[in-house]
Amino acid sequence: MASPDNTADGRTLDLMVRQIRFEGKGINSYELVDPQGEALPPFTAGAHIDIHLKGGTVRQYSLSNSPSERHRYVIAVLRDEAGRGGSKAVHDTLRVQDRVKVSAPRNNFELAANARKVVLLAGGIGVTPLKAMAHRLEEAGIDYEMHYCARDARCTAFADELASIETSGRLHFHFDGGDPSAGLNIGELLHEPAHDTHVYYCGPAGFMKACAAAAQHWPSGTVHFEHFKAPERDLSQQVAGAVGEFIVKIASTGQMIPVTPDQSIADALDEAGVPIETSCRAGLCGTCKVRYLSGEVEHNDCILGDDEKREYLTACVSRATSRELVLDL
Repeated sequence: MASPDNTADGRTLDLMVRQIRFEGKGINSYELVDPQGEALPPFTAGAHIDIHLKGGTVRQYSLSNSPSERHRYVIAVLRDEAGRGGSKAVHDTLRVQDRVKVSAPRNNFELAANARKVVLLAGGIGVTPLKAMAHRLEEAGIDYEMHYCARDARCTAFADELASIETSGRLHFHFDGGDPSAGLNIGELLHEPAHDTHVYYCGPAGFMKACAAAAQHWPSGTVHFEHFKAPERDLSQQVAGAVGEFIVKIASTGQMIPVTPDQSIADALDEAGVPIETSCRAGLCGTCKVRYLSGEVEHNDCILGDDEKREYLTACVSRATSRELVLDL
């Protein structure tokens, strides 16, 4: 098995870019393998990896290939000219045979074990984790249907690999030409919750809002989603609930660490000599999830469920609504 390196950035794998493929408009896929041909750490459908780029940039990308494959990881990256620069760096700097540091796979978007049927809703590049799910469901013999929404056929990824699913009748493409009202009617599709059916969706902000609205009446625990970009937050609500400066107490030592209004908990911990691992810095990946023992928390992440929020916070974006938080560190 590929052996991890223990670096300052955390547990990483040293992999080689074996292949880069043009998949669609602005989309490249990247196949990553162990340089010695060793098996890679296993992953489950919905998992992602961190890519460590030059200059210290770290970005998260979902694994799109079948979890049964142990010889490679495949990601797809849409070049976003208006983004923070990570996707452009991947497109502009990664070349075949390059070596790249990646994290071991993590998963905040797991398939439910008890679903009799699954509905997959993909918007644009949000297809990547759902494609891995389709592979897994196909192999497990679980009933599913997949809806892939995009502007047009040129904007879809993995067309060749998805052809067999389309032929089977499980995959449905929906092209809107840039007008969402001309695409899939998500409200109609999810109008009536189905017994033992789970819904998974991933895509851009507008698509995510439409899916959330359409699925709000489904039973708790049957709807799952993953953002690939942090949604815009209502700052007025955050300010109303949060306090300015607060104190973080380390349970194991009693150390008291102030967190200023312009600091994250993660940054305050780092400055005080209690560093924790971070990655996305946007509440998307769960790398900095920490248990808290007391205090009130304003959760600004996109991954923790209601049960988890009673026990955990994400140190990169969570704030306190009490004067003190006690962390299980």
